[in-house]
Amino acid sequence: MNNEFEQALNQIAEEKEISKEEILKMIEASLAAAFRKDYGKKDQNIVVEFMPETLGTKVYDAKRVVELVEDPVKEVSVEDAQKLKKGAKIGDEIKTDITPKSGAKFGRIAAQTAKQVIVQKIREAERGVLFTDFKSKERQLVSGMVQRIEGETVLIDLGKATGVLFPSEQIKGEKYTIGSRIKVLILHVEPTAKGPKITLSRSHPDVVRRLFEIEVPEIFNGIVEIKSIAREAGSRTKIAVWSSQEGVDPIGACVGQRGTRVQVIMAELNGEKVDIIAWAEDYVKFIANALSPAKILNVELNEEAKEAKVGVMSDQLSLAIGKAGQNVRLAARLTGWKIDIVEEKLEETVAAKPAVTSEEDAVEASEPEEPGEKKNEE
Repeated sequence: MNNEFEQALNQIAEEKEISKEEILKMIEASLAAAFRKDYGKKDQNIVVEFMPETLGTKVYDAKRVVELVEDPVKEVSVEDAQKLKKGAKIGDEIKTDITPKSGAKFGRIAAQTAKQVIVQKIREAERGVLFTDFKSKERQLVSGMVQRIEGETVLIDLGKATGVLFPSEQIKGEKYTIGSRIKVLILHVEPTAKGPKITLSRSHPDVVRRLFEIEVPEIFNGIVEIKSIAREAGSRTKIAVWSSQEGVDPIGACVGQRGTRVQVIMAELNGEKVDIIAWAEDYVKFIANALSPAKILNVELNEEAKEAKVGVMSDQLSLAIGKAGQNVRLAARLTGWKIDIVEEKLEETVAAKPAVTSEEDAVEASEPEEPGEKKNEE
């Protein structure tokens, strides 16, 4: 291969992140367009084979052998194909060499056409590479820089492309300044004529999930698993975690020493509160945990309707419901159960007993003390 040509080929391949084979195909397409402009006929399907070793070209009129010709430019009947090549059958490609004996000498317009074709092909290939790259990063967290703000829509520079952060995907009350760096979730990537359309998000629950995966090694390694997330962006998030390894506290791992891990996540979310609760297979216990920090007396389940009736003391009622119903609303989304909070008035003796959080606790709480049994004194 010609040294100068090879260097140019390698440079384009590296800069545009396109394979050399793909670039050679583009060159062939551009030469075919140029030949068609100066030498081609209407009934010819021009195909060029470029030889990088000698920088020479071979030009062919290529047609596919078919039973019934619908496109005479690209197709030929079996009967006509037999005249060009003996033994030709349906599906074969017949190539007729139409390379000019003295070599093709292109005029200015043909050369300009070739240039436009190759530039267009390179742009299309670049768009394809970008789309594939960002499509593989869907639902992943990336770092970007605020490029500009158009009304309430924020455009984020992601390096090779620009993503769009629509108002519906922003954290309520969050302010963005041009030049500042933020972490965003790649929500959707769609192909367009001008390149990939990248929709970003700061309010999606997966933003919290990815932040925990970054900050908590136990989650990244699979020791601690995030079972479910319920989020009201900018205000509060509830996250249910579970450990697959004995001796590992999933809540402690997520909180970190003196709360360092969860504080980093809350700072990234501009102070959004994050409640970390223990996931449990027992729905009674899980629902009770989900309503934290409220203390729950009992939980009655209607499994057919997937509804839960939760009893609380009067002083815990507002805490269980939360401001504007936020706590119970997030707990319902976290567990997947419809939760109804009811106030219960208990006798003094019953009220003194510990809160019921599971079916096993309910059995233990209802067992009477043995005659003559005395409580341990400190």
